Amino acid sequence: MALDDDDVREILRIIDESELDEIRIETEGLSLHVVRGVPAPAHVEVDVEAATFPDVAGDAVTIVAPMLGTFYRAPAPGAAPFVEVGSVVEPGTIVCIIEVMKMMNSVHAGVSGTIAEIWVENAQPVEYGTPLFRVEP
Repeated sequence: MALDDDDVREILRIIDESELDEIRIETEGLSLHVVRGVPAPAHVEVDVEAATFPDVAGDAVTIVAPMLGTFYRAPAPGAAPFVEVGSVVEPGTIVCIIEVMKMMNSVHAGVSGTIAEIWVENAQPVEYGTPLFRVEP
């Protein structure tokens, strides 16, 4: 069972109201590790195998946003983007970050291939299912 945005919000509310200093929650497609007192934002690893689908143009695959939030091409302002057009990716390659409620969610390619197109501008809001990248085998 995958967690949706409301589930994550509820988990964060419960953590906020508790006296826990650290918690780790792992489900299929989500790994959440929260530590109190750490200045860096929490990271959520997102498995996007279910967030890819065949492109109607042939063998290409489209990587779509697995959640709503703000799309970032790089790990930090001024840093090099995770991928560019022409970058070779593997299923575990991080292709972008989607920020949701100050949580940085690393999005993996989920497929092997070459980035053929990037359809979203940096810092643009995205919704669940928004096409982000086209990957050719």
